[in-house]
Amino acid sequence: MKKQQQIQSIYLMRLLAMSLVVLVHVTGAYATVLPFAGDAYEKYHFLNRIIRIEAGLFIAITGLVFFYQYKHKNLTKSLWKDYYKKRVSFILIPYIIWAIVYELHKAILGFGDLQPAAIAKRIFFGESYYQLHFISLIVQIYLVLPLLIWVDHKVPIFRKYMFVFGGILQLGYIALQTYLPFSPFPLFLQLMGTLLLGGWIGIHYDREKAKSKRWSTWAWLLISSIAGSAIAIYYYLSGTLGVFEWNNILYESVNYVFLITGCYSIFRFAEAVADKLSTSTLARLQQIASYSFGYYLLHPLILDYVTRTIPAYSNYLFHVQILLRYLVVMGVCFLIIYLFHRYVPFASLLFGKLPNNSSLLKHSKAS
Repeated sequence: MKKQQQIQSIYLMRLLAMSLVVLVHVTGAYATVLPFAGDAYEKYHFLNRIIRIEAGLFIAITGLVFFYQYKHKNLTKSLWKDYYKKRVSFILIPYIIWAIVYELHKAILGFGDLQPAAIAKRIFFGESYYQLHFISLIVQIYLVLPLLIWVDHKVPIFRKYMFVFGGILQLGYIALQTYLPFSPFPLFLQLMGTLLLGGWIGIHYDREKAKSKRWSTWAWLLISSIAGSAIAIYYYLSGTLGVFEWNNILYESVNYVFLITGCYSIFRFAEAVADKLSTSTLARLQQIASYSFGYYLLHPLILDYVTRTIPAYSNYLFHVQILLRYLVVMGVCFLIIYLFHRYVPFASLLFGKLPNNSSLLKHSKAS
């Protein structure tokens, strides 16, 4: 069997998603610092909402990578045994470790308890800290991903229209939860649209890669920008100001268009950019992108301390202070993960799967 090529664009997409998730949480300071409904408040609210494609992008990358890797493999018991072993090592163990870290962090700050039963419940539901709910959804996805890959192998119509099935499952789940709630906690079904879009791209990767330089890429980006702007404005008028009654189905439907078209256009742009980068640059970016899971786990802790070090005031300095916070959080997170990667054994148990080579300089020389 012909060896599959490595998809270089996923590292650029991971870098973007990693940068945006930190930006969302850093700019969130506007809600408590700036005057409510003022001009600056409106602008930061818009920015904070329209960049929220990062979660969908992470999920789309997951679908792309796994459906691409497994599309020609024989689905044996040993294959899935190895699959689940890696998910436990690189996802579940880091998640549990950091959930405990955040439980201790909250207790030190005086707004958490250390009752074992309560901690176990919060860890199970992804409630130990605000960003960890997403990891609990990731874990759910990894549990059902083998079944989806099996369906892809066995059902041709699913393979051909996978992104359509994803949309039906996602919007159907949201509609049920809106009108007839059946689950007390969030389920992976709310992410099926971008997951199966990524899977569809992975299955048809060569064909979709060939489209990366077409003018239609800009059309998809335009559609995503319009949909993203619409939901940002809608959220502000209805969810924040209460100008009219909130319609969850309307919001989630437009948000689905925003995420799907946005992730698809970003994939195309990433492919076009990756083709222009040198091998040495791609090697360095690949290592930095491998820190994305670590960034997701670590950055709220760093942001808490950076917020205490760099205050934000409701004046013209707010923009500079937010920028400084963002740069410091990004830099400190990178430094911590890099030092652990290079000097601490089994760093992958803390930050997820990391490259064997821990030196960016060696990447450059090797290339």
